Amino acid sequence: MENIKDNELNALIHLLEDPDEEIFSTIRERILSMGEEVIPALENVWESTFNNILQTRIEDIIQTIQFTNVLEELKLWADTGGVDLLTGTMLVSKYQYPDLDDEHVRKQIELIRRDVWLELNSNLTAYEKVRVINHILFDVYNFTGNTTNYHAPQNSYINNVIESKRGNPLLLSILYSIIAQGLNIPIYGVNLPEHFILAYRDEFTIRQEDEEEPILFYINPFSRGAVFSRREIDTFLKQLKLDQNRIFYESCSNVDIVCRQLRNLIVSYEKLGYPNKVDDLKNLLSILSYSG
Repeated sequence: MENIKDNELNALIHLLEDPDEEIFSTIRERILSMGEEVIPALENVWESTFNNILQTRIEDIIQTIQFTNVLEELKLWADTGGVDLLTGTMLVSKYQYPDLDDEHVRKQIELIRRDVWLELNSNLTAYEKVRVINHILFDVYNFTGNTTNYHAPQNSYINNVIESKRGNPLLLSILYSIIAQGLNIPIYGVNLPEHFILAYRDEFTIRQEDEEEPILFYINPFSRGAVFSRREIDTFLKQLKLDQNRIFYESCSNVDIVCRQLRNLIVSYEKLGYPNKVDDLKNLLSILSYSG
């Protein structure tokens, strides 16, 4: 059965050279329907041919398959609650880096988490726990905000941020909160306009219905984990001429965070002049917005 499928695929790939656009369109749809398992065969043909038209058509098919996979996986992630933030943010990275090694990224984050864990003990206060995370992330691993190239797309991809140790406020906050939550430290993202931050939730206060979320303090990973109070958010919102909406003070969902990651990338690629990427990312964003 597999040989029959392989033979069909080989025949279809051979027909991709046909100059007739209608024939190409039909063949393209059939190959697309076979899914990602056809990618290795397509790549082999791409490497062995000097036919520019065939190479271009193969590139189009591979990119379409990879994009469809990201779209479907991201939708499934959101529809099932967006529980694991790292999975969501890595799916966005897979848009740009389809061969991203998930396990490699997870292992790198686990090394950081372990180094933080070794410095913690049960007697530490919330503030002291944050100081430990700050020390490991910003002094030992030397993560920092990318102030010189703030809008670069690289700042919005988790794999790039881990490798380069540079990121924007959102990605540094994502990394910080993933590590904290992996240690059962209740630090979550806050969707503050213009600047993403984190909140240290008061885990010992029971929240009554319709009451504001109990927050001990806020953290700014872009400023090496600086700790601040609600009053600073009040001042910041006043400068932006915005009302003191509860959503600017309370933690947001993982789906909200990944939506913001996509919006940041849309802005980055608009500035660089990549309309195709902007359209792709808007499609991904619409899937999450619809799921939400």
